[in-house]
Amino acid sequence: MPLLRRGDFGPDVAEVRATLTGLGLLSDPQPSQVFDLPVEHAVRAFQQRRGLITDGIVGPATYRALRDATFRLGDRPLAFLMSQPVTGDDVFALQERLLELGYDAGRANGEFGQQTEQALRSFQRDYGLISDGMCGPDTVRALRQLQPKVRGGRPVFLREQERVRKAGPRLSGKRIIIDPGHGGPDRGVVVDGVSEADVMLDLARLLEGKMAATGMEALLTRGPNNCPDEGQRAKFANEAGADLILSLHSDANPSTVAAGVASFHFGTGNGTSSTVGEALAGFIQREIVARTGMHDCRTHPKTWDMLRMTRCTAVRVEVGYLTNPEDRARLANPSFRDVVAEGILVAVKRLYLLGKDDQPTGTFTLDDLMRHELTTGQAR
Repeated sequence: MPLLRRGDFGPDVAEVRATLTGLGLLSDPQPSQVFDLPVEHAVRAFQQRRGLITDGIVGPATYRALRDATFRLGDRPLAFLMSQPVTGDDVFALQERLLELGYDAGRANGEFGQQTEQALRSFQRDYGLISDGMCGPDTVRALRQLQPKVRGGRPVFLREQERVRKAGPRLSGKRIIIDPGHGGPDRGVVVDGVSEADVMLDLARLLEGKMAATGMEALLTRGPNNCPDEGQRAKFANEAGADLILSLHSDANPSTVAAGVASFHFGTGNGTSSTVGEALAGFIQREIVARTGMHDCRTHPKTWDMLRMTRCTAVRVEVGYLTNPEDRARLANPSFRDVVAEGILVAVKRLYLLGKDDQPTGTFTLDDLMRHELTTGQAR
């Protein structure tokens, strides 16, 4: 659908207004087809609640989230459809309930995938229901009657933490997906001949080389001439069995004063957050700021597809604003990109060290890291 913003008019706007009214975010006693200021405020409130960019514009992600928010568990049968996966808040509620009952439905992302189906089949079999992987009235009734085995703690994120612990401190053998933003005909932000797509691809290749030197397997989601959408990038990472995903972008702002680096991890903004993703985002943020002196725009939870749809820990880094002259000049410098790549690599190492044999932020060099890898390898 087209982007909808304040001043727009038509049936698409009427649909958005009706949805916001149904969610209790808009008082609309006289239904209208105008995207006015109250609608913009309601959209912003909804976006903030859902971990989306709070720009007051209804784009594809916001529209999908609005549509998903209209469903409650039990409103419709739920099943795994490979060609067109079912999404909605009812799916999210099903996944959360299965996790509470001790069934591994994976990350609660609101999409009915194979892991959700397998968890549902296991529940149905244990409860004496027909194990067809379809969530109908009998299954919903059973889900509501049972007491959860797990309360709080978000078991799926506890599993993430345990995987990191079991993986050990060495980087060698770990598989990392590096996702340079945009690509092909989509150049991303372009200012004075400096394009986000080119700068991030070069940063990704620098990071890939450094990771390969440590024995890691680094895979890029794209080359210079293609631009997969976020769903395709997430699918690639899932099929590759990645340990981590690092998505690389730069930002833009109407104001040339806006500058700095920000990091993002999966989180809804209401307490549901990937603890490993939050830790990795924090390490990356602190390393880049310490090494470059860039303005610290902090870490933030978001529900973007690349963070939400991946089975492993994913972090997105927005390295500078190309609309800021200083950030742009630094990003255009290969030496600066090399410093950023080293900072990201060291941050990944810190994640796996779990606080052991660590050094102060910004002081861990690539040589230190390589010596640590060698020493750890000999010790084993």
